[in-house]
Amino acid sequence: MRILGNIIWFVFGGVFIFFEYLWGGLILCLTIVGIPWGLQAFKLGIAHLAPFGKRVVPTGDSIPVISFLLNVIWIILAGFWIAVTHLLFGILFCVTIIGIPFGLQHFKLMRLGFYPFGYDLR
Repeated sequence: MRILGNIIWFVFGGVFIFFEYLWGGLILCLTIVGIPWGLQAFKLGIAHLAPFGKRVVPTGDSIPVISFLLNVIWIILAGFWIAVTHLLFGILFCVTIIGIPFGLQHFKLMRLGFYPFGYDLR
């Protein structure tokens, strides 16, 4: 199920989301100040390629205070809207029985999209 789910996810939207995050990350990395958020955009893009069989886990290698401050800025500028989008798509997919696995993936990615600093998808 994991391989089939990832293939379906990739074909019907994962690749497009990946390129959107890649483009956003490149734009953010053009500035010195935006590099941390650009790297998180790359991480989110890679996470959107194949989310089945993975879970959101704390990285443990970050400084909690800095991660918190970066997450607060992320939430204000982008994280809230990313989370709302994943929430809406998750609810929309969970309306049908066939879409439930994809809706659950959106709920998982919602958590990572809301506060990406200090967490990873493994």
